Amino acid sequence: MPAVTPPVPAPLPHRAVRGNTGGRTASFALNASVLATLLAASSAPTPLYPHYQDAWGLSALTITVVFSAYALALLLALLTTGSLSDHLGRRPVLAGALALGAVSMLLLATADGAGDLITARILQGSATGAATSAAGAALLDLEDPLRPGRSALTNSIAPVAGMAVGVLVSTLLAPAGAVGVYLVPAVLFAAQAVAVSFTAETAHPHAGALRSLRPRLAVAPQARRALLVAGTAVVAIWALGGFYSSLGPSLVHLVAPAAPQSAGGMVFFTLTAAATLTVWTLRRSAPRTAVTGGGLAVLPAGALALGGLHGAGLPAVCGGAALAGIAFGAVSQGALRMTLTGLPEHERAATLAAYYVLSYLSMSLPAIAAGAATQRYGLATATHAYAVATALLAAAALGALAAARHRDLRGAPDGLP
Repeated sequence: MPAVTPPVPAPLPHRAVRGNTGGRTASFALNASVLATLLAASSAPTPLYPHYQDAWGLSALTITVVFSAYALALLLALLTTGSLSDHLGRRPVLAGALALGAVSMLLLATADGAGDLITARILQGSATGAATSAAGAALLDLEDPLRPGRSALTNSIAPVAGMAVGVLVSTLLAPAGAVGVYLVPAVLFAAQAVAVSFTAETAHPHAGALRSLRPRLAVAPQARRALLVAGTAVVAIWALGGFYSSLGPSLVHLVAPAAPQSAGGMVFFTLTAAATLTVWTLRRSAPRTAVTGGGLAVLPAGALALGGLHGAGLPAVCGGAALAGIAFGAVSQGALRMTLTGLPEHERAATLAAYYVLSYLSMSLPAIAAGAATQRYGLATATHAYAVATALLAAAALGALAAARHRDLRGAPDGLP
């Protein structure tokens, strides 16, 4: 299949941004930075999990519950506020969510037990869920007709780049204590909340805000087949991300007990950095080709992780994390482009919210199951089961993509890019 950049939604012809190239560029950069900072903050606790376990005697299950509290709160926020910015506007939703994000960072900085961590992560997940779809939709609103594809690419690359930066900064600051790790994103959130109030509104606010808060999933009709075809691959790669984010440091300690504590955080950094580079490298590839390649990368990623448990040690675990990152980057950017191409303005935030609901559900529930399995059967057994499960999901995704391609070759196009 030839490498193409699919068409993207035309920029919103809103009077506040039309003809103001400088303002549009600044707003675009601000919304991209919001996405990156939100996800950087989400990964900041990862290098600190071993410290929390040692200091407070937390089990692997408790750590995955702390991790998943964030993801499940984010899901609830997406289900209730996913389309709120379509009604109220992007600015008020983003400003409120960023203020809540700053509060959650301060709570994390002062936490002294698992209960405080869970409470802070719930607030953080709520803030991220409310802001993610609003910022992502604003990026689509601000699409530059002279740079087609930039909005979809930014929606793909900003989150994974943010996670990479977040876990790296956290790893570097962790020896100085949690306050430094969480103070940086708290200050950034506060500054971004102020900056958002000075940007032009890109949506068309309209009635129905209260009604939109009823939990629901809404996927634009033209995006449903794409999400169905790519959905299993999305589940596989986000499940891998959840494993490395919550139990990755414990896996490093298991295969290399003498490794420094920072090695646990660097494994997740390896995954997110590889994902960021992959999104950028494949930005002009055909979306289905990217998703297919990412699905294929899941299989050796799991094999390398298991190799680390059977004598290959830390290099194999790091190699598995790098391949998992390649899979994550390829699938996420390909699936997003397949899903978002051609969506009208009033359906963007809700469809993005549905995509992230699938993603974070896939990240949180398997992580909790892995934590429970680790507590009952041990981390090695849980890792074997996880690798097999993600391999089966990847195989199912490859089958769905092959079936879609076969329909195309038979002359019955399914509308997928």
